Amino acid sequence: MKISHSLSAALLVSCLAACATTSTPSATSTLQGDAAHPSQTQSWVDTRLYFGLGPADHPDRGIGESAWRDFLDKEVTPRFPDGLSVIDVYGQWQGKQETAPERLHSKLLVIDYPDTAVNRDKIEAIRAAWKQRTGDQSVLRVTQPADVSF
Repeated sequence: MKISHSLSAALLVSCLAACATTSTPSATSTLQGDAAHPSQTQSWVDTRLYFGLGPADHPDRGIGESAWRDFLDKEVTPRFPDGLSVIDVYGQWQGKQETAPERLHSKLLVIDYPDTAVNRDKIEAIRAAWKQRTGDQSVLRVTQPADVSF
């Protein structure tokens, strides 16, 4: 009798554990009541911009960290004050006149936002400002739909 109660209890615990691990994850937001960071979004995109700062093998040449932050403060943050991410990356770029790719220390800027004409224009203004400031030929842009929840 003692064994059957123990076995029944173990079986019950196993069934409850299985139920707990097979439930679907909650899609609710962790942030409530903030219009700039909604619990559910529609028609948002994730844009990634790649900025070459200078030769990877010569960090003393090119754009320094203070100049990069100045660019963020003046050109990016005023356009997207609600949030963004910056990631240090290594990349390669081969310009039209180059015979081999340049190895570059780079920054990856990630911004998620409602896909509107105004926001797309802001992204293009950031790209143009960087090219004007640095003389670079391009700022790579990758944009894709995003399912965002805060």
